[in-house]
Amino acid sequence: MNLVNRPSMTPFLIRRLALPCLLFLLGITSPLAERLNIVFILIDDLGWTDLGCYGSRYYETPNVDRLAKQGMRFTDAYAASCVCSPTRASILTGKYPGRLHITHAIPIQGAARIKEPLPMIEATYKKNLPLEEVTIAESLKEAGYATASMGKWHVCWDSAFYPEHQGFDLNVGGNNMGNPGNYFYPYNGRWRMTPRHPVTRWNTLPDGEPGEYLTDRLTDEAVAFIKKNKSRPFFLYLSHYAVHTPLQAKKELIAKYKGKSQTEQHHNATYAAMIESVDQSVGRVMKRLDTLGLTEQTVIIFTSDNGGHGRITSHLPLRGNKGSFYEGGIRVPLIVKWPGIVKPGTECRVPVTSPDFYPTLLAMTRLQKRPQQHVDGVSLVPLLKQEAPHKPRSLYWHYPNYIGANHPGGARPCSVIRKGNWKLIESLEENRPELYNLKDDLGEKENLATRMPNKTRELRRMLERWRNEAEVQMPERNPDFDPK
Repeated sequence: MNLVNRPSMTPFLIRRLALPCLLFLLGITSPLAERLNIVFILIDDLGWTDLGCYGSRYYETPNVDRLAKQGMRFTDAYAASCVCSPTRASILTGKYPGRLHITHAIPIQGAARIKEPLPMIEATYKKNLPLEEVTIAESLKEAGYATASMGKWHVCWDSAFYPEHQGFDLNVGGNNMGNPGNYFYPYNGRWRMTPRHPVTRWNTLPDGEPGEYLTDRLTDEAVAFIKKNKSRPFFLYLSHYAVHTPLQAKKELIAKYKGKSQTEQHHNATYAAMIESVDQSVGRVMKRLDTLGLTEQTVIIFTSDNGGHGRITSHLPLRGNKGSFYEGGIRVPLIVKWPGIVKPGTECRVPVTSPDFYPTLLAMTRLQKRPQQHVDGVSLVPLLKQEAPHKPRSLYWHYPNYIGANHPGGARPCSVIRKGNWKLIESLEENRPELYNLKDDLGEKENLATRMPNKTRELRRMLERWRNEAEVQMPERNPDFDPK
């Protein structure tokens, strides 16, 4: 074939193909062609026990269970917050929410939803993930990756901070809203815009077919993106709105679970049906990768942004659910499949957290670290490779806000540290600590703070030093509050 004399071949394409062709003839593989593909699947409000491979006997998740058998399942993975926006910002930036000053779900002001007098004035927080932050998508895009954000975004309020402005080539269904309003087309909710916030309609996708289910539609878009970019490295951020409220699922799946024996902690048929639709999505993505011959060069990461909703599911033996900084609100499923590197069917009990994904993806794809960006994260590659012993470290959370009235046992201003098996929750309202040994007391039933004053002081001092270093925002005492 004479490329130069082909009438349809432009000089630009000749230059574009010259180097790859030369490398091929010389037997040299392009570094770009060798790069791993990344599929990051983020589920909304999926709790720690809401999968078969994490113990559920009611919810059915055969595809996610298969993913766990093919990869590594983490038992002590943590979301960076007990609510969505802070965790999502943390994943994208490699920083703790406290350092970012994005500590609450955007744009909620929790204190405004609580009628009782409050001892503190909650801290303000950023309503937009700053464009100055170099997201993981921007790092991968600079390296030649095709990037796509599909589904929930919710790390901003203004459209100038949508995915297409944060490193993603393609944004499908991502805006400033925390849920779609409706899981069936046309996905319209009852959001009422105000002159102060005339940003968007609550409509996740402008087109569709009657009866179309959002989880399926996002999966359609995801597999199409994979097919379109099969010849180049890609980063797919598949961020499902499911299984967040409103609880809506396909009728045939709801009927299936209504006819199934329920358990004490898992018994909501509609929620179970939503989980199964998510599982089907995972199966379709895996099948598309197989069909295109991309499985062996694709990393799949599956996790959640916080615990499940307390009025819908339970994470016993863990205490608490979404909106709480007890284990049920922040401990989440995490599965990583890395063909040829991660030994299938392995388990990791080392505590890890949301900021770790950024440096991990850079290490996986052999890109340079950005230590000034992912300052709070560490690469999980040594754990995934089961190499040298993991260096112990402490994990931190900071929440200078109120959760509001929607979540049972909802969080109030606090800071949290986990060091080894020890976990301390420090109330910023009452200056009162709670100390738990998670090895002996996974359900956080026995507060050891008064019995172990030395350990309590040690962890409180560590929290104070971390808050100062991270320059977190703090709530203020309410001068009008009467404790009586």
